[in-house]
Amino acid sequence: MTLVAGVDSSTQSCKVVIVDVATGRVVREGRAAHPPGTEVSPDAWWVALTDAIADAGGLGDVASVSVAGQQHGMVVLDAEGRVIRDALLWNDTRSASAARGLIGEVGAGEYARRTGVVPVASFTATKLRWLRDAEPERAARVAAVALPHDWLTWRLRGFGPTGESAKGPVLEELTTDRSDASGTAYWGAAGYDDELFVRALGHDAVRPRVLGPGEAAGRTAGGVLVGPGAGDNAGAALGLGAATGDVVVSIGTSGTVFAVTDHPVADASGTVAGFADAAGGYLPLVATLNAARVLDAIAALLGVDHDELGRLALEVDAGAPAPVLVPYFEGERTPNLPDATATLAGLTLATTTRAGVARAAIEGMLCGLAEGVDAVRAQGVVARRVLLIGGAARNPAVAAIAAQVFDVPVVVPAPGEYVARGAAVQAAWVLNGSRPTWTSAMERTLDVDTRSEVRARYAAVAAGYVE
Repeated sequence: MTLVAGVDSSTQSCKVVIVDVATGRVVREGRAAHPPGTEVSPDAWWVALTDAIADAGGLGDVASVSVAGQQHGMVVLDAEGRVIRDALLWNDTRSASAARGLIGEVGAGEYARRTGVVPVASFTATKLRWLRDAEPERAARVAAVALPHDWLTWRLRGFGPTGESAKGPVLEELTTDRSDASGTAYWGAAGYDDELFVRALGHDAVRPRVLGPGEAAGRTAGGVLVGPGAGDNAGAALGLGAATGDVVVSIGTSGTVFAVTDHPVADASGTVAGFADAAGGYLPLVATLNAARVLDAIAALLGVDHDELGRLALEVDAGAPAPVLVPYFEGERTPNLPDATATLAGLTLATTTRAGVARAAIEGMLCGLAEGVDAVRAQGVVARRVLLIGGAARNPAVAAIAAQVFDVPVVVPAPGEYVARGAAVQAAWVLNGSRPTWTSAMERTLDVDTRSEVRARYAAVAAGYVE
């Protein structure tokens, strides 16, 4: 039996799956936690990766490995390969003003034309501009800029700081893939945009070489082949086997809506990011900052767990009078409102109940994601079904209410680590020279049960926010 490994280095943890190449069956897996926060030392990711690999039984019998990871995080290295400062993660919004500055200098339409995206605080270019302005001495030391999965792949291959790695700080050996590069706001269909990069950081620096879908990055010290890696959403698309007509709605730390297409998207409004995927196509994507943690906050407020939150929510009939929650607890990325706060509206003596607030939390989270589906469709993407994934999708109430919010069939895939599985697809691809045809089990399909009044009352409250 030939085995490959897939890694998901996400915001909250590192997951590793060991997969049988012939069948796609997961034979063992491991996990390790990441520290909380929006500013994290990359060394913590490296420790978690090595711990998760050990928890999965090691790579001794594994032929190939690939790393998928959280997108956009800024990892800056000096000439000795040392991390200059803690990485700013995708959900760190301190660079919101930097994003506005870059757009003012270049223009939203021009950014979309050149890179497929319009800068928001999440993207790497805005974090580099923030670094240039807020910490100029550190910015001046930057010799290379990498993303989380780029840096982990480099370390896995034996590169790293002087005196701490077998192969040393060969910055030119940094690699990435199309999907992750497309989330930087300085890479597009023509490759890296040097002018936009220098505009952000203030000077040129090494950027990772962009590998093709089935191109190997190299090998580990133990001889294990290393795949190109991917951004987490592109990894999930690979792991799910998403095809044209599938719109994936992922409810994790962030909420994401993305679809696989064969044509690039350039949305000058910035609502839809025209990312690349990990298989040679494109991955138009909408992201929200407020997803599963909305449920965490309301469950804590009500003093219940997620199961009880869902049970309470289903006590209120769909479309019945209920409060409306616009859940911008941490600002928002889509719409671009980094300084916004949440609103709970429509409270009456009759609707101010535990059940009403529970339902408002789930509806509000899903309505924000439904607006993302609408935005992706507006870019010419066909939506035949929604694939609902992420930890919150396991809650029966979330799935049931999703069928009332979305206007296409909702499919809930069987539980699985789809980002890590997508990385395993890459690992098998570079090993055998072709993409494996593993299939993913679908747990259940929910018929369309759209209640238009749910979206309408949410839209009425959300309209009070001005970008």
